[in-house]
Formats: sequence, structure tokens, C-alpha cells
Amino acid sequence: MTSLSSRTSSLFGSTLLAAALALPSVQFAYADAPPERSLVSFKYLNYTDSRSNYIDPAAAPNTGGGDDGRSGASGGGGIQAYTFRGVVPFAQVWSVGTSLTYDSVSGASPTYHTFGLTPMKDSRKAVDVQLTRYFSNGNIVLGTSYSGESDYVSRNLSLQGSLATADKNTTFTLGGSLTNDTIDLITLTKTVPGTNLTYPLAEKVVPVRTGLTDTKNIVAGLVGVTRVLTTNDIVQLNLGYSRGNGYYSDPYKFVDNRPRERNSTTALARWNHHFKESFTDGTARLSYRYYSDTFGIKAHTFDIEYVHPLPGDWSVMPLIRYYSQNAADFYLPVDLLESKIPGVINATPQPAGAVFYTEDQRLAAFGALTLGMKVTKKIDEEWSADIKFEYYEQRTGWSLSSPKDNALEPYSATSIQVGVSRAF
Repeated sequence: MTSLSSRTSSLFGSTLLAAALALPSVQFAYADAPPERSLVSFKYLNYTDSRSNYIDPAAAPNTGGGDDGRSGASGGGGIQAYTFRGVVPFAQVWSVGTSLTYDSVSGASPTYHTFGLTPMKDSRKAVDVQLTRYFSNGNIVLGTSYSGESDYVSRNLSLQGSLATADKNTTFTLGGSLTNDTIDLITLTKTVPGTNLTYPLAEKVVPVRTGLTDTKNIVAGLVGVTRVLTTNDIVQLNLGYSRGNGYYSDPYKFVDNRPRERNSTTALARWNHHFKESFTDGTARLSYRYYSDTFGIKAHTFDIEYVHPLPGDWSVMPLIRYYSQNAADFYLPVDLLESKIPGVINATPQPAGAVFYTEDQRLAAFGALTLGMKVTKKIDEEWSADIKFEYYEQRTGWSLSSPKDNALEPYSATSIQVGVSRAF
């Protein structure tokens, strides 16, 4: 329910706007008119993940990429994504924006914890459109999106409005969205690819379509306030709530049965400060996000970025992000006494009488650290280019919560994104 804009406002100085660069959802604080020019951009993303001490030569070939929502911390795989975006103003008080994305996914998904890999190869096509009507003291944004892959289709409608005070120093935001997903259900079939394999489990599993489908529906809302504190400082607070029901289990896991209802609450605080009077002339972007849901997960995200301008219309942006969550109420930790006989799927049996259970490592307690760097070059008044690199590492010992599933393997990923944009 947020949109990006490259427009600046004559009501505020460039120093103040520099402090707003890191807050995509506060751009509406200055969006009292459409962008002055049309903008098109193209980005390419290559995301690769790995689990260093799980070797699986029978998995699908790795062509570079990441997590399509099922694979998660895989035994090696990733995503290559291509995205086209465009924004066009018209009729003086309107603008329309759209994005088209194509993802190709390859790798393997653990059928339980970090073991029993299921080969996976898929592609996803996504499109979204946003129509914005601007007023003297705010705007209204209507959006819709569609995403489709071989076994999952998602549709979304959203509406967001903003209203600024007379002095333009405070902006209030209210938004909501409806999401409908359709999931093709599958069953896992065991196969034995060979006898000369050296990894721990010789038995493999492959997904087979059942011809059955299920659905998931989510209603979400957002309320926020953005406040200009000084000529160098902007703060923002957003509160969100979502209510979902339907199919939340993962058909690619052997032991997985989750509740059909998942409600969540989020709180997001941001502070941007521009160092105008210092030698840096840069902007620090700090944020904290708290998340809680009815699965029992509570998560914290701390994010720090710093945008530093360089001579020749260059800029660099180092970033660091820390994430921590506790385990879901129904997460089953690794059973250290379970058998490791080759050819046997060693998923921990579901507890007697348990209604809900999962061995999905994404619902375990873990902490994660992301380090990154983005470099941007303004080529001329029309063209600009950027490149961004990030390294991600996840370990159960880095979680702030207790207890932890210390038998889970570490997980790491790298991504590189290259982009170019042109204004008309």
C-alpha cells in the first residue's frame, strides 16, 4: 500500500527531502501533485542461497536465485528476477504506475527441518497497477495486483488515502487491502535416485499434483502518521493489522498442519536525519519493526542505512539489518535421537494428540543479519543507474528468544541487483 516517487516539493528545502529518501511510505507527505515527469526503470535481481554442510547432488540444478515462498532455507538454489516499472502523470491531478515482474526459481526445498530435499523449479509472473488522485492536502491511491506460478495464484486490491495538515508538517494515512490466494495441493512421493550418493539421506521425494485446490483470504489495514520535526528530521509511525483464513500449511513438508486462521499485528517506527551541517552531507535512516501473530511468533527487525553523496553525482548507501523471532507455538524441534539410516525419511513424528505441528525451519526461533551496499550514479538529467549487493546469514543461536532449536543448520544467501531508470 505504498508507492515510490522521485518528485520533490517546492514547499520544503532539499535538505528536508534528503531525510525522507528512506521512507517509501512517507512520500505521500509531499505528493500533493503528480510527478513532474514520467519515469521508467528496469531491475535485474540474482539471489542465491545455500546450506554449506548439506550436499545434495540429486537436487535440481542451481541456476542462481532464492526463496519463492516454499523453498525457504533450501539446500542450494535461488531466484533470477526481472522487473519493469513505470509511472506516468496525466490530467494534472492524476498518475498511473505499473510494474511487471518475471521470476525463475530453481533449487530444493527441505521436506522437514533442513533435510529430505525436494527438487523444485518454477517461474512466477506478477503485475500491479496503482492509480493516484492528488489533492492540495493529500491523495488517494487505488491499487491492484496479480501474481501467478504453477501452483499458486494471488490477487490483491488496495486503497490508501493520506491527509496533511495545513502547515504540511503532519500527514495522516489510512489504508486497507484484500488478498485472495489459490493453492494447488500436492502430495510427496518417495524415490531412490541411486546407490552411489554420499549425502546423509539416499531417499528422495518428488511433488505430485493431486488435482485439488484450496484458498486463503487476507484482510489488512494500516494507519500511520508522519511528522516533520525539524528541517533535518522526519519521523513516522505505522500500525497494521491483518486477519487471514484458509490454507496456511506447506504441501512440500512431510510433517505440516497449521491453523487455518492467522492474524497479525505490526508496528513500524522510522526516523530519518540529514547531516546538513556536518562534512558528510548524508542521510541516516533508522527503523524498528515489531511483529506478532496468532501462530505465536513475535519478531523484531532493526534497520540502519546511510546515504552518502559523492562527487560526480555518485552516492553510496551501506546498510545493516538484524532480525529475530521466536518459534511458532506448534513448531517441532529436531529430534537428536531420530534414526539416520540412509533411505529412511527421518521426520520427527507428530506428537500424539497434537492438532497443529510443523518442522518448517522458517517457523523456528532464529536470528538473521544482513549486510549490504548500494551504489547509485546519476548519469545526466534523464538517466540514472544503481547496483546493490547484500549478504544474509541466519542462525538459530542469534535469536533473542529462548528456547532455540540448536540442531538447525546455519543458512546464508547473497543477492545482487542492477537497475537503470530514465525520466521523460
